[in-house]
Amino acid sequence: MPAWVEHAYQDYAKRLPPHCRLVLKEIPAQKRTANADLVKIKHLESQALLDQLPPHCLTIALDESGELFSTKTLATQLAKWQQDGRDIALLIGGPEGLTQTVRDHADLIWSLSPLTFPHPLVRVILAEQWYRACSLLAGHPYHRE
Repeated sequence: MPAWVEHAYQDYAKRLPPHCRLVLKEIPAQKRTANADLVKIKHLESQALLDQLPPHCLTIALDESGELFSTKTLATQLAKWQQDGRDIALLIGGPEGLTQTVRDHADLIWSLSPLTFPHPLVRVILAEQWYRACSLLAGHPYHRE
């Protein structure tokens, strides 16, 4: 990832309280060439994501076809997820997205927006929205209405 992505992601991640912290686990992207089998690559990357999931975690896959949340709704959802007491795994697919196997495994499919974002930007948006939802739950003035 470009340095600006890492910097922006870390800026939000370090602000989070321990009960809302983000732990980034990157799955190395498969090499893509002009003749690459993109279906196979998508499958390999998706399987690598599933292999990294903590046991019994709440799995949330990010996909453009997923459920849209307002900031308040996300904060409400986050509070419910935290009460569940399980780790939460947020899955961001590669450039080809996630396989149906990953979507079927997920407890929830979440869409950040109906817009399509560049892959590196998704990480930053996700971290910022996670921080915003945690701030809203804590009564912190970061989120203004």
